[in-house]
Amino acid sequence: MKKSKIIQTDVTVTKFIPGGQALGTLSDGKKVMLWGTLPGETIKVIETTKNKSSYVEGVALQVENYSPKRITPLDDCYLSTSPWQIMDYESELTEKHELLREVFRQHGIEYTDLPAVQTDNQDFYYRNKMEYALYYDIEKAQIFPAFRRRGSHRKIPLAQSSIERPEIWQHAQQIIQDLNDRHEEARKYQSLLLRCNQAGEVSGGLFENHQPHPVFDNLTDTILGQTYSYSPNGFFQINLPVYEMALTEIKKWITTDQVLDLYAGVGTIGLSVARDRKLTLIECDESAYREMEHNCQGTNAQPVLAKSEEALEYITPDQTVIFDPPRAGCQPALLRRVLEVKPRRLIYLSCNPATQARDVKILLEDYRIIHVQPFNFFPRTPHLENLIILDQK
Repeated sequence: MKKSKIIQTDVTVTKFIPGGQALGTLSDGKKVMLWGTLPGETIKVIETTKNKSSYVEGVALQVENYSPKRITPLDDCYLSTSPWQIMDYESELTEKHELLREVFRQHGIEYTDLPAVQTDNQDFYYRNKMEYALYYDIEKAQIFPAFRRRGSHRKIPLAQSSIERPEIWQHAQQIIQDLNDRHEEARKYQSLLLRCNQAGEVSGGLFENHQPHPVFDNLTDTILGQTYSYSPNGFFQINLPVYEMALTEIKKWITTDQVLDLYAGVGTIGLSVARDRKLTLIECDESAYREMEHNCQGTNAQPVLAKSEEALEYITPDQTVIFDPPRAGCQPALLRRVLEVKPRRLIYLSCNPATQARDVKILLEDYRIIHVQPFNFFPRTPHLENLIILDQK
């Protein structure tokens, strides 16, 4: 990647693209993808973060002709954590809806009845997990929590942050104050990770450089009436109220006696929507699997420690199969096995609609989409969670 530089320009950005940047064209014909601006705005100054032969990525430094959708962000550091703070919330939901439609179009998927993005309208103070860098201010001789500047490794000290739950920010301030009282060095630490449950209890702490990660106290949360235990530094959904909305929707589509939950994590999807069925849960991460075993106690669910792509023998014709893969989506071997066995119903929840659409396009060989529902798990960011239900043709 080439070093960043300042470009004087006169370019109008036209639309958002999947990924969340606004798209424009420079005078030399290069496409430019920018943070910090909205469609319809004119950009006079750009700081590049990536400069390739056919496109440029960067941040808009000087904007003219402000969009009527633009609002003042709450945080100075918004580009690092939540770059859509500059847009009113209704417009955010509309733009996400259109981006999902565009992703479908790019993959040749026809689905005309795309519903509105579901939200609980809690667009700030919703994240239940946050990881901060540490920044030492030489003039003030103090450590501050910090984020990395988008497109660089440079740290930005924080005066406030409005994307995480207030309990997390308050706890971070206390830990930083303790470090300053003891005259600690920021360079001693890799980061500060904190997680908060719905009751406001916070767990986590500092990761020290060149040392094993500490073991933090587990947290518990209740989801659709069931209690789950999880580690603060393991995988767990960051927006539980909207996650419950998605689980409620998924539960409506569980009609078979047998259910297979792939990429199961600590088991919250399968155990929330199908604990009264013959349920099998597949997870490859040993730490998450141990939590899943604990969460399965008192049920007839069968937890399995394996990669979902290597547990193909658990796929059977009379099942509902639930997918919740990482952002990279499903591997081809898994999709081929599904097309061979043809389970009755597929439920695909994804935090990356682009890879979801890629996978679904393959599955449409033998399946049809019967329902789609996007959810705004990640307000003030371009990220979107999307649910697709497929049945055999």
